[in-house]
Amino acid sequence: MPILLFISLFTLLDFVLLFTIGGQIGLLTTLLLVLGTGFIGLYLIRKEGVSTFARARQRMQMGEIPSQELLTGAALIFGGALLLAPGFLSDALGIACLIPNARQLLMKALTWAGLKTATAKQHTYQSGSSGWEQNTQRDYSNTQNGPIEGEFISGDDTPRRR
Repeated sequence: MPILLFISLFTLLDFVLLFTIGGQIGLLTTLLLVLGTGFIGLYLIRKEGVSTFARARQRMQMGEIPSQELLTGAALIFGGALLLAPGFLSDALGIACLIPNARQLLMKALTWAGLKTATAKQHTYQSGSSGWEQNTQRDYSNTQNGPIEGEFISGDDTPRRR
């Protein structure tokens, strides 16, 4: 619910800002600015997207997971969507998602705000008198990249013929 409230307030503030500035500088100038930021955004998305894809492919060829490149790609998509929306506030945030140094500052700000930390709980199942019972006890929000342990039991133990 808080994210829906934030999106609603952001959209309302964006339109109020658009109409306020548009009333001061005129309709034609406002339209040119909104369209201009859209074209600049398309150029930056293409430029940054191609380089991000090349880095991701290079890391995959080296056998690494391109996690940073995936976050960059998500920021590019988010920035592009913001640039498609009419408004100066959404355009400013969209361009910030497309410029590499500004994007890194945004990611640091999100990390600082605590939006990056997700709480993951261990799910274990124990056999009890009433069947399988779920037990969620441990919090893994501060763990490093350690091993993941688990068991797998196939539900179908009948041999198959070919």
